[in-house]
Amino acid sequence: MKILNSTNNNFDNSLNKLLLQRKKKIQSSLISVTSIVKDVKKNGDKALLKYEKRFNQNKVIVPSPKQINISIKSLNQKVKKAIDVAYNRIYKFHSLQKFKNISYVDKFKNKLQYKYLPLNSVAIYVPGSAASYPSSVLMNAIPAIVAGVKRLIMINPGFKGKQNPAVLYAARKCKIKEIYSIGGPSSVAAAAYGTRKIKKVDKIVGPGNTYVAAAKKEVFGDVGIEGMTAGPSEVTIVCDRFSNPEWVASDLLGQAEHDNLAQCILISKDKKLLHKVKIELIKQLKEIPRVSVARKSLNTNGILMYVKSDKKIIEIVNKIAPEHLELNIKNYKSYVSKIRNAGSICLGKYAVMAMTDYNVGSNHVLPTNGSAKYSSGISVNEFYKRISYVKLSKKGIESLGPSVITLANYEGLVGHAQSVIKRIKKIRRK
Repeated sequence: MKILNSTNNNFDNSLNKLLLQRKKKIQSSLISVTSIVKDVKKNGDKALLKYEKRFNQNKVIVPSPKQINISIKSLNQKVKKAIDVAYNRIYKFHSLQKFKNISYVDKFKNKLQYKYLPLNSVAIYVPGSAASYPSSVLMNAIPAIVAGVKRLIMINPGFKGKQNPAVLYAARKCKIKEIYSIGGPSSVAAAAYGTRKIKKVDKIVGPGNTYVAAAKKEVFGDVGIEGMTAGPSEVTIVCDRFSNPEWVASDLLGQAEHDNLAQCILISKDKKLLHKVKIELIKQLKEIPRVSVARKSLNTNGILMYVKSDKKIIEIVNKIAPEHLELNIKNYKSYVSKIRNAGSICLGKYAVMAMTDYNVGSNHVLPTNGSAKYSSGISVNEFYKRISYVKLSKKGIESLGPSVITLANYEGLVGHAQSVIKRIKKIRRK
């Protein structure tokens, strides 16, 4: 892992350079997905199947109900119960996020309304193939269910035509009727533009690798996507001398095992703690199956930072704008109000990011790659559109109209002014 010291003169430049290097690697994927998206848009299922065979050794686009049932029956009961627990907690938390419609009548008896309407159709992307993420099904589907989305489909890459049983069980728990065994940029294109087998949707959400994130950006405008970047995972951990180095190292590895481009950053005012965590990382790397992925992630994007003051730590965190932030420090309360940029913040030594990934209830689909500076994680709000309704009275247009006429003429939009003038003249003639 890279080691940075805030007392060095080139600290800020070095940090900016490391963050930019990763961002460029992620953004470079956009060029490579453009041709795939265009191919699927033009050739539909034929192109989709071509890419499935190439990348997932898969010949199945739509798994049969029998195939799904057999797969779910094979799932361990303990895993099913764990999914049930997570479903209930996530549903409870997200059900509290519902919005109320607004209705307002002013003194002129003009009526203004603002209504929340659920989207008609949404595709949730769930990473798959070699990996399996039933938690991602829940995190994407439940907010959509709470919002009242009418049609919900799941795109999830299988491997050699087989999808993960836990993913399929989670989809059934969420009452998802349309399940497609597809993944990568081609699946995003299929959901965006439709094929003979797949009816297009209005919005695509869900986390994925750099290619999936790039494909979603490519189709944006033809369909909606989240108002954030949900790409390779990130965690920033702030520690002090009271932190447990064994726990901290395991938290970093828990993020590093996701993806080669995952970003793990540790910040502390205690040099001894940083050294102890580094030793623990070397030790614990040998204990996880995805050791090669985790090692590459740590070597490429991992940073250990010695920072002398709380003020500088807060400045750095807000600059990074991490997806996950763990404040594994005794005085975390003094930090909270000053941190503005993070997808999710874990407070104290027991609030570990891994818990938030599963059944605490908050959402784990969060802004990455610095997008926490201007966006938020998945919520019920992601699955609504808002419409304004305006009813004007005679008194309303007579009273407010002259002011509108003045502004419209000032902006050179005479047609706007005339459309108001004509109505006022008609009212006065009566």
